[in-house]
Amino acid sequence: MENLTLTTDMIVVLALLAFTIFLFVSEVVRVDVAAVSVMVLLGLLSLVPGLGGLTDADQLFAGFASNAVISIIAVMIIGAGLDKTGVMHRVAAFIMRVGGTTERRIIPTVSGTVGVISSFMQNVGAAALFMPVMSRISNRLGIPLSRLLMPMGFAAIVGGTITLVGSSPLILLNDLLPDGMEPFQLFDVTPIGLALLASAIVYFVLFGRFVLPSADTKGGSGESTAEYFQRVYGLNYQIREANVASGCELIGWTVAEIEQRFGIVIVGSHVKGDLRIGPWSGYELEAGQDLAVLGSPEALGRFLDANGIRPRREMKVFADAMAPGKSGVAEVVIAPGSSLVGKTVTDVAMRRTYGLSVLRLQRGEEPIREGLRDVPLRATDTLVVHCDWESLARLEGNRDFVIVTSDYPRERLRPSKVPYALFFLAVALGMILFTDLPLSVALLTGALGMILTGVIDMDDAYRAVSWKTVFLLASLIPLGAAVENTGTAAWIAQHTLDLLGQVSPWVLQATIFALATFFTLVMSNVGATVLLVPLSINFAMAAQAAGMDADPRVFALTVAIATSNSFLIPTHQVNALIMGPGGYRVKDYLRAGSIMTVLFMVVALVMLNIVF
Repeated sequence: MENLTLTTDMIVVLALLAFTIFLFVSEVVRVDVAAVSVMVLLGLLSLVPGLGGLTDADQLFAGFASNAVISIIAVMIIGAGLDKTGVMHRVAAFIMRVGGTTERRIIPTVSGTVGVISSFMQNVGAAALFMPVMSRISNRLGIPLSRLLMPMGFAAIVGGTITLVGSSPLILLNDLLPDGMEPFQLFDVTPIGLALLASAIVYFVLFGRFVLPSADTKGGSGESTAEYFQRVYGLNYQIREANVASGCELIGWTVAEIEQRFGIVIVGSHVKGDLRIGPWSGYELEAGQDLAVLGSPEALGRFLDANGIRPRREMKVFADAMAPGKSGVAEVVIAPGSSLVGKTVTDVAMRRTYGLSVLRLQRGEEPIREGLRDVPLRATDTLVVHCDWESLARLEGNRDFVIVTSDYPRERLRPSKVPYALFFLAVALGMILFTDLPLSVALLTGALGMILTGVIDMDDAYRAVSWKTVFLLASLIPLGAAVENTGTAAWIAQHTLDLLGQVSPWVLQATIFALATFFTLVMSNVGATVLLVPLSINFAMAAQAAGMDADPRVFALTVAIATSNSFLIPTHQVNALIMGPGGYRVKDYLRAGSIMTVLFMVVALVMLNIVF
């Protein structure tokens, strides 16, 4: 093997690597600003006499047109298109039905699903498609998005090790093996990949509460809706779900009678597949009916105890409908000149007509709590209501009301476009799996199809792209190329392995694994694979010649799997993708990713030696 000598270009590249890691870890500037700064600095240094080999000035910005970056842009647009049609809404609802409504149950369900999907498509594509799902689940369950995206993202990365087509390094592996060496089959790596995915899921289930950040996504003062209505109106409320069993005294009672008797509000009803938000006051209860009941803890307790009803510990039937992203408590004011002035809440059938369940009536400084449904309304009366957000949005143009609550979700879904969205998603996935087209072309075909058929308009497509992610990845690509093209990566690998000398195969394999992990953090995983697979095979053969039990084929696979060990810093495409939406900082990756990196290495090495 040719002995490599440290050159001036290599020294400069090593210094740039150290500087980049310093900027990422110290967070002196934002990571995307740091990446752009390093890219520009690399270009300027190439003008210094003797350093022209650092980079080609004409290729400095080629990262913005790279297959990876264009693929990420396209898949963000596809994900937004699916979200616009309500597809992701349905997926999120299904996951919550299957996986429950708690963080410890949602994480395994989502992570397992994403991991399996990413074993047959690019992991960044799988992660991007599930980002709208995670956002919806976060909104509905009140779980910070930062506690959901990282487990999902890590599972997408790990899922690439389940099959031989799950990641670019594994796809390349057979082409890098020398002639005469037995190639790997599609599912040869599956036991290893499944063990890695299972270990990642167990890690976040057991230790997620310690290592995952809880980024504040509320904005403003951070005061919750419940805290606001408690402070302004003294309205202390909870929503509980319960079932009316056969023989219950409430059967045959109307909604109005129950609310007047117990001082609670029935905000949801479900019976025989008919789910209603804000059921009509004259609606009669039936046996087996599910109710969503809102009221103070004391009133709820009296209602449940008096009727022998056991509430469910968590929402099941109404988990989706009562989620913060679908419904909630709002303020509306009776407008001057409103046709409702002089009429009562009962007269206008407020629930049936407008979808509003009135909880409190505020007249100036006077709160009206008792008999409010029979009090004639006056102009400027403030109604505190529970409703679904679609009903509230419909009132925006109604001159009888002034809508005070403004920060509620306004979604204009396009359910009629679902067939187009699913068709072009299938086209993109089909092109990825069954053609040799670049990933970027396949995904852009799907994204363009959605735009042309009106699934998503161009302005929404622009807004769907996380430009922070785009600039971060595109700016790091020239540095990765410089590490490879100047011979810096080869020099590091060769001298590290030379220093080891005669060691046991386990130590040699672990060192190769660590080298591959390091290189995949600072350059492309494809580049790390192309560089290290031949080196690892040569060292295994040298170890064999020295009488050690080292299998060159296993050492090559070790490199291909180790290049998925990318959890420490946000240089991997998936980590960069989730960084902005999750509100993550580099130290969050260091905290959660450091343990995951060691766990991945230990499980992978053990499984490699068990399976092979």
